[in-house]
Amino acid sequence: MAKRVLVVEDNDLNRKLFCDVLRASGFEAEPVARGDEAVARARAFMPDLVIMDIQLQDISGLDLIAELKDDQTLCDVPVLAVTAYAGKGDEQRIRDVGAEGYLSKPVSLGPFMNTVKGLMDSAIGVQASAAHA
Repeated sequence: MAKRVLVVEDNDLNRKLFCDVLRASGFEAEPVARGDEAVARARAFMPDLVIMDIQLQDISGLDLIAELKDDQTLCDVPVLAVTAYAGKGDEQRIRDVGAEGYLSKPVSLGPFMNTVKGLMDSAIGVQASAAHA
């Protein structure tokens, strides 16, 4: 069964690119254009990974990450923040709200897919450890 990735990105071209690359790599990708729909869509889709734009038009991606991490059914789903924020302290601020991964735009596809696969692998390891505990 294909791993499921929720892609929260308000830029149409970026959202399509991320979804196309993920699908070409064997993932099931679910696009979300509006931040205010992200948590409800995540609950319905139950992704293995969430890719989150931080600078959304209608809501902060930081707030959405915090909401995902506060949700009992979604709190263990890793989040990859993809953002144009690349200033000093931005990555730490994004990680502090709960994002496990961070990439600054423009995103190169090689590092993007390596990060996606790395987060998936580490999430599988955490789930396996929890199952054996």
